[in-house]
Amino acid sequence: MVSAISRFGVPAPLRQNRPLGRALSLRRLLMACAAPILALTMAGQAHATDKDAIIKAVKFDDVSAVTKLLKRGMDPNTTDDEGMPLLVLAAREKSDNVAKLLIDNPNTDIEKLDAHDENAMMLAALNGDADLVKLLIAKGAEVNKKGWAPLHYAAANGHDDIAKLLIDNSAYIDAASPNGTTPLMMAARGNHVTTMKVLLDGGADAKLKNQIGMTALDFAKRYQAKDATAAIQDMFAREQAASSGVPAAGQNSAK
Repeated sequence: MVSAISRFGVPAPLRQNRPLGRALSLRRLLMACAAPILALTMAGQAHATDKDAIIKAVKFDDVSAVTKLLKRGMDPNTTDDEGMPLLVLAAREKSDNVAKLLIDNPNTDIEKLDAHDENAMMLAALNGDADLVKLLIAKGAEVNKKGWAPLHYAAANGHDDIAKLLIDNSAYIDAASPNGTTPLMMAARGNHVTTMKVLLDGGADAKLKNQIGMTALDFAKRYQAKDATAAIQDMFAREQAASSGVPAAGQNSAK
């Protein structure tokens, strides 16, 4: 009796091995194709892990960890999931040691903006971090910016020292936000009378209006900033008295 295998003139063992050989070849082919994909996947996972690690290190002002990750190839301009660059994040968290490390890195873009159009100097000014503002200025960071500027942020929180520092470094005193709001308006809104004085002494124009017609005095009144309201009204009264030659009534001057 002739077997089905013998009928084709092929020894049984060889016929049995051919499907196995094809399977092994197919497996090798699939592995060869998958290897680059697997490598890319693993590289992506490693990058994601390093990104998470460097963001955490920046938040905790961990210079050692950030240094190691930068040496491993992390970009100093990496952004978090919300689009915030590492340097801006450091400024927000007041991680000054890491901020200095990043600023000293020649590959760091110290002007890089986050998703809200804010840079490191703006957040340093908002937080009252004079040391970081000085460091950024020393490295050539721009103190002026179209739209909201560092001086707006310093004025908003009443940081007199930073406002003066920015003005001394040629910050535009009446910088206009996208809707025409000036630093003086922001200081008045927050009832920061001493900051108002810094700005006025620097030449700020209290009569300017934003796009909806509000002056610094209007801001002070709208936000019930009583000291700021009194200070501006007193200033206007003195100016009017000086122009008319009539002594102004007793008023509280801005202090």
